[in-house]
Amino acid sequence: MMEDIFKSTEEDMKKAVSYFKNEIAGLRTGRASTSLVEELKVDYYGSRVPLKQLGSISVTEINQLTIQLWDTNAVPSVEKAIMESLNLTPQRQGNVLRITLPPLTEERRKELVRMLHKMAEEARVAIRNIRRDAKEIIEDLEGVSEDEIKRGIERLQKLTDKYIEEINQLAEAKEREIMGV
Repeated sequence: MMEDIFKSTEEDMKKAVSYFKNEIAGLRTGRASTSLVEELKVDYYGSRVPLKQLGSISVTEINQLTIQLWDTNAVPSVEKAIMESLNLTPQRQGNVLRITLPPLTEERRKELVRMLHKMAEEARVAIRNIRRDAKEIIEDLEGVSEDEIKRGIERLQKLTDKYIEEINQLAEAKEREIMGV
């Protein structure tokens, strides 16, 4: 019973870390990254579709993304989505869009780092909430000795510390990447 609780808890914590990784992948650093636009929602024939489903996205230069759209009719919608969400104007060449990313200013880098810290704190809170829920389940177990419950809670804390440390390391690496000129 206790092992099932730990297995489920660890799975949930891994999902929280994975979600955090995906979130910070979209934070812009000094160089172009396909993750900047992959999940961008585009109005396409009446539904909101991620950009990665409408064409291939590649990094052609250190500060330039190229989007090769499969449907020429999608080009205006994609242009509009890019201008609204990224505040950038893509250059159009047929069904190919090129986005040149301007260099980040110091002020913008600091703003991105603040956003990163906020995202990291949200991820840590998610991990702690998972721990709290698991702790309540462990404490409510019947037919389990107090020593086993205490050991279970200690093991749960070690698991929590492990995943919070992973989030901290990811955040530190991303901060170095953002602040690197």
